[in-house]
Amino acid sequence: MPVKIHHFFTNKTFLIAAAIVLLFPALFVHLGLVAFYDDEAIRALVALEMQISGNYITPTMFGELYYNKPPLYNWVLLAIFELTGRNDEFICRSVTVFFLFSYAGSVYLFYKKNISPSHSGLPSSAEYLPLLTAFAFLTCGRILFWDSMLGLIDICFSWIMFLLFMVIYDKGEKGEHGKLFAWSYFLAAIGYMLKGLPAIAFLGIALLTYFIWQKKTRLLFSWLHVLGGSIFLAIVGSYYYLYSQENGLGEILKTVFDESAKRTFVEHGWGDTVLHLFTFPVEMWYHFLPWTLILICFFQKNIFREIRENKFITWSLLVFITTIIPYWSSVEVYPRYLFMHVPLVFSALFYIYLKRKKEKAWQSNVVEMIFFAATCLAIVAMVLPLAWHAAKDTPFLYEKSLGLALALTMLALLFWKWKSHRMLVFVMVLLVARIGYNFFILPSRVKIECSTQVRKTTHEAIRVADGKPIYIYKNSLGFQPMTGYYFTRETEAILEKKHGDEIEENAFYLVHPGAYDASIFKKYGEVKIKWECGELWFMGPKDEID
Repeated sequence: MPVKIHHFFTNKTFLIAAAIVLLFPALFVHLGLVAFYDDEAIRALVALEMQISGNYITPTMFGELYYNKPPLYNWVLLAIFELTGRNDEFICRSVTVFFLFSYAGSVYLFYKKNISPSHSGLPSSAEYLPLLTAFAFLTCGRILFWDSMLGLIDICFSWIMFLLFMVIYDKGEKGEHGKLFAWSYFLAAIGYMLKGLPAIAFLGIALLTYFIWQKKTRLLFSWLHVLGGSIFLAIVGSYYYLYSQENGLGEILKTVFDESAKRTFVEHGWGDTVLHLFTFPVEMWYHFLPWTLILICFFQKNIFREIRENKFITWSLLVFITTIIPYWSSVEVYPRYLFMHVPLVFSALFYIYLKRKKEKAWQSNVVEMIFFAATCLAIVAMVLPLAWHAAKDTPFLYEKSLGLALALTMLALLFWKWKSHRMLVFVMVLLVARIGYNFFILPSRVKIECSTQVRKTTHEAIRVADGKPIYIYKNSLGFQPMTGYYFTRETEAILEKKHGDEIEENAFYLVHPGAYDASIFKKYGEVKIKWECGELWFMGPKDEID
């Protein structure tokens, strides 16, 4: 019996299954607990206003035309709102997790198809490379402890761009150039409808990279390319045609170009741009820890020759290097913009790591010892909430803290004993750490975040209004989508601006007392806004409201 149990628990399938099971509490527990942040609220608010107005072609915010992003992601949210009957934080963020799983699954399938020990010069453990690349993407610091908890557009957009990169390689290697252009332009159209011009830039760079690399640039001038481009024009053009029937195109096209140019030297100047060229690699390396520590394995002679031994890994790094340039040269770049590049880099990291491990080289040993030290630190971190004042109200505090510490201790022992499975065990360590984060950190953040006060005071104001109309007085609210989202969600009415001086009877207004004369109103309360955790006055006409 002991032999059978030992065989079961060292089985690769069991470890994979355990990691997959851990993903669900790691990514879903307390997912909707913290109130929205700014950009999350934009996506949800625009979708809500579509739902309320019934106009699915024209995105609006506060009842006014919203030009910054095409509407596809809003349509996705709207469909989920209708399907579930809910439009809260949990639902919006669950959409992010769904696309995260879809992205990771695509990473696994494409790398499994193109990487195997038989043609890569790797040990038999190379079968782990596709799986580790997918898991590392899910558990890198920026995603696991930040963006997987936010209802933003970037994971979905990055997934589409990653598929675009993979389709170009897959169809190109099969010689199916018609399908290459058709699928790549179709995916670019989807990407454009999500985020605008960046999708066109990445399409163009990826196509140039592949065909120059393969010395087939003549195909860029073929009728197959024209046919693929027509798919893009048909999809995007159809939307803009419908939009133009209601609103015209001048302002929306101008905004699309402005949104793409505002992060470059055009707005920030050459000085900041040059500085960014040096700080960008270090900053991005930091955000995607701990897996970027595997870069240690690249400290080896003939590293580029080793990479070129595998054509698919070579493509991954080529398309990474060329498509990262727009972000590397742009000052105002957030780590979430780079999610399309993360699996491309991680696959190369694991490819070289497994080679170093096969050679029993010092580099792979150093990486593993760093990860083991991190596991030991995680054990200590799980005990700290017992002495942390902010965590004292956590339900079942002792059970959660000691249980997670025990789980991490067991994983530390497995990490030490099962040398061939260490990376997969460390994936589980990171997922347990995220569960601890959900239990102890997220509830404490609710107490201190200004967004909590925004949500709370908005609900209080709505109770005061008692069903009467609520408006924004002129530009009092500015660009504060979080406040708009909570008013719109709870009242099921679009929070509109009133630009005139005439005050409507039996209505309430959000007024910025520092910007406008508040003496014409009667104050009924205050509403917090996210900007510097400031506040607006919740006011009505001086005459008593019935």
